[in-house]
Amino acid sequence: MRPLQEPIGLDVARTGRALSRAFDDALAVAGGSLPTWLVMTALKGGDHTMQRDVAAAVGIEGATLTHHLNRMERDGLVERHRDTTNRRNQIVALTPAGDAMFGDLLATVTAFDRRLRHGLSADELDTLRDLLGRLNANIHDPAEGTGAQPSRPRNS
Repeated sequence: MRPLQEPIGLDVARTGRALSRAFDDALAVAGGSLPTWLVMTALKGGDHTMQRDVAAAVGIEGATLTHHLNRMERDGLVERHRDTTNRRNQIVALTPAGDAMFGDLLATVTAFDRRLRHGLSADELDTLRDLLGRLNANIHDPAEGTGAQPSRPRNS
């Protein structure tokens, strides 16, 4: 027996995949990628200059970040050097070419965001953010949405 309506998670997952593909395609046209954009935004924020901090900010494993940084370094977008106070730490910085590419990608990201917002009011965007936040919270709270009622003390 099929459910009367598809689960909301499928709609959200499909939309998320489509958004991700479209965003990555837009970044690729500008010469970038999602990992490149995420690394650059972490570095531009200024709080994440150590390689391990960049990995945490981007939400990827250190080895995966190393792969991306190797490519970005080879392309002249970032440079790495050892921290003089602790040689085990690598400091990552955008090069002038990386800074220029960040500007190009920022223009692409801004245009893509404008495209996504088309036809949506500020109130609708606030509602969308609220609903996405609630869905995310429900992922992390297994009791949510199960129909289970909170347990009540029994009268003896």
